[in-house]
Amino acid sequence: MAYDFDLFVIGAGSGGVRAARFAAGFGAKVAVAESRYLGGTCVNVGCVPKKLLVYGAHVADELEQAAGFGWTLEEGHFDWGTLIANKNREIERLNGIYRNLLVNSGVTLLQGHARITGANEVDVDGQRYSAANILIATGGWPQVPDIPGKELAITSNEAFYLKALPRRVLVVGGGYIAVEFAGIFQGLGAATSLLYRGDLFLRGFDGSVRTHLKEELEKRGLDLQFNADIQRIDKLPDGSLKATLKDGRELVADCVFYATGRRPMLDDLGLENTGVELDERGYIRVDEQYQTTAPSILAIGDVIGRVQLTPVALAEGMAVARRLFKPEQYRPVDYQNIPTAVFSQPPIGTVGLTEEQALEAGHKVQIFESRFRAMKLTLTDIQEKTLMKLVVDADTDKVLGCHMVGPDAGEIVQGLGIALKAGATKQQFDDTIGVHPTAAEEFVTMRTVTR
Repeated sequence: MAYDFDLFVIGAGSGGVRAARFAAGFGAKVAVAESRYLGGTCVNVGCVPKKLLVYGAHVADELEQAAGFGWTLEEGHFDWGTLIANKNREIERLNGIYRNLLVNSGVTLLQGHARITGANEVDVDGQRYSAANILIATGGWPQVPDIPGKELAITSNEAFYLKALPRRVLVVGGGYIAVEFAGIFQGLGAATSLLYRGDLFLRGFDGSVRTHLKEELEKRGLDLQFNADIQRIDKLPDGSLKATLKDGRELVADCVFYATGRRPMLDDLGLENTGVELDERGYIRVDEQYQTTAPSILAIGDVIGRVQLTPVALAEGMAVARRLFKPEQYRPVDYQNIPTAVFSQPPIGTVGLTEEQALEAGHKVQIFESRFRAMKLTLTDIQEKTLMKLVVDADTDKVLGCHMVGPDAGEIVQGLGIALKAGATKQQFDDTIGVHPTAAEEFVTMRTVTR
C-alpha cells in the first residue's frame, strides 16, 4: 500500500524534530504535526527559558561579590518585565530556527492537533493522512494535585509569563524543577518558601549532594519547609492566597507554584483507536527499539517515562530515524552514565552512580569528598562552600560516580561524563594534571579516602 508519508511525527519537541529531520535526511517522506509551539517544552516552557531566568537571578550574586573586587555600584533595580520580554524575544527566535530546520530538511510541517484514527492514519484538524510509521513525541505536562483551590496555583507553564514578579512565593515540590524555581524567585527578590512533603528534597540524588545543597540554600535565606504539604488554597479579599497545610498551619503568599510531577501528554491523541498500551504509571509502553504494542506506532521522549531529559529525547529520536531508514548506522541509546545538571543556586552537576546506588548494587566503595570555599569568594564575606565527590569501586579502582555542588557544576560535569563513559579509573584521574587555579582541578587532586 502507498502511504502519504513514510513517517508521521506527532509533536515538534526536541525528540520529534530530531527524528523528523534525520529521517528526511535519510530520504524518507516525513510530516510533523504540532498544535502548540515548535521546540516543545524545552525551548518554550522548560530548559531554555528557565536557564535564562537562572542567569538573571544569578546577577544578584555578582553584584554582591563586586565590592570585594573594588567595584562600587549604585543600588541595583530589577525589572521583571524587561527580563520576560527579552526571554520571549529569544524564544520566538528559537521557534523560527526550529521551523527552518524542519522545512529546510524537506519535512512537511502541519500546525494543528493530530489525532490517531487507525494503525496507519492520522487526522489533523479534519484532514486525514496515512503513514507507514507513526511516531508519538508529545512530551509531558505539569500536574497539580486535586485539592480545593488547585485552579489558583500555577505551574512552570505559567511561571514564564507572569505579568509581574510576585512578592511572596510558595514553591511546592521536591524535584529539580521546584528547587530551580525556588532559586529563581528568591534570587530575583521574592520572599520564597519551598515546601516538600518528604524529609529532604531531590530524592534519587546522592545523599551528600542533597544535604550540602540544603545547607547552602539555608545560608542564602531560602525558607525550606520539609514534611509540609498543602491541603487547600483560598483566595483572600486583597487578592493574595492562603495555603492551609495538612498540619493546620496557614501561609499567605501572592503566588503558589506547583512542581509536583509531570504526566504524559496523551490528551485526545486517539490511542483508543490503536493497539497501543500504557504501562502501570500511565506512560506509553515501548520495547527497546521504541516500538509500542501497535506494530506501526513508535514513541519516544517524556511520553514513555524513561529518562526525561532533552538530550535523551534527542538520542531516542536519532535512534528511531536510523533504525527505520538507515539501519546500518543504528545503535541503541545508552542510558548509563548520563550527565545531569540541576540549575539551583548553587548548581548541581552529577554523572554516574550515587554512593547509595553503588552500595545497593553490591560495590565495595571508596568515597572521596572535598568541601571548600571557592577562590572567587575569598575577597568577599560570602561563606558558600563547593562540594566535590567521587564514588570509586574499591576492587577495580573504576570511578562509578562524580558529583558536584558549586559554580559551573553543569559545565564541569560534561567532561567528567566522557571520562566515566570511557571507564576511567581513580588512578587515571590522579594521573591527570589539573588546570590551576580552578575548582575543577579538585576532581583530579583528591587523594584521601573520606570513608
